[in-house]
Amino acid sequence: MDVEQLIQQQIKENPIILYMKGTPEFPSCGFSARASEILMGYGKKFAYVNILENPDIRATLPRIANWPTFPQLWVNGELIGGCDIIVEMAQKGELQPIIDKAGA
Repeated sequence: MDVEQLIQQQIKENPIILYMKGTPEFPSCGFSARASEILMGYGKKFAYVNILENPDIRATLPRIANWPTFPQLWVNGELIGGCDIIVEMAQKGELQPIIDKAGA
């Protein structure tokens, strides 16, 4: 399986997946920390991929997603966005219903 197929499989198999630097418990950048903190606050299970341990995914995903930065939040196969979008949606109350529905 090539990297692109692996990414597609991860996105398909996980209703909520965060591609981030580090892990939710030990994030390696402030943006990833903030994004995972928001998701953990909703109390729904979510998958994550530490792109620092997966350099092929780190190099390939921005091209697939047409999104250059990390973290990247995907819900039900759709790219939601990065940290700024996650924070903005959370502040407006728009993110939780999406997460709740996907995590049901």
